Amino acid sequence: MKNVTDSFVSLGYWPSAGSFGFNTDILATNPINLSVVLGVLIFFGKGVCASCLLSDLLDNRKQRILNTIRNSEELRGGAIEQLEKARARLRKVEMEADQFRVNGYSEIEREKLNLINSTYKTLEQLENYKNETIHFEQQRAINQVRKRVFQQALQGALGTLTSCLNNELHLRTISANIGMFGEMKEITD
Repeated sequence: MKNVTDSFVSLGYWPSAGSFGFNTDILATNPINLSVVLGVLIFFGKGVCASCLLSDLLDNRKQRILNTIRNSEELRGGAIEQLEKARARLRKVEMEADQFRVNGYSEIEREKLNLINSTYKTLEQLENYKNETIHFEQQRAINQVRKRVFQQALQGALGTLTSCLNNELHLRTISANIGMFGEMKEITD
């Protein structure tokens, strides 16, 4: 045990760089540990050289890196393709939106003109109805005035006749009228 602790204590006291010597202390140089490690390496690593192992590890790592790069490139290409498709769809949708907007504005203008024309036609019809109503009312008023004038004229004539006619004149008028009716009957037969 003393040698083990001496070996740890001696680690703190390195010999100076100017001297070279061979260390014969077995525990200090650790040849047992080295021989075990070399034995395990030889036993498990039969037929495997260190450079081949390192080369295989590097090749595997290189293949994984290349596969990762290839996969990344494929994903990038797919993403670019999807982006182009999305841009094309966006352009198409924007063109359709512009078309709808233009069609909407022209439809609004068309509806506005139709409404204005319809309003003018309605106003024109109302004006015609008004004029017809005024004309009808004027004709009715004229007819009423005519009827009234005719009635007044008849009353005046009747009043004049009754005041001026005596029996003899009345009989002569009736005879003349009967004579005219007789002549009219002969003409029609």
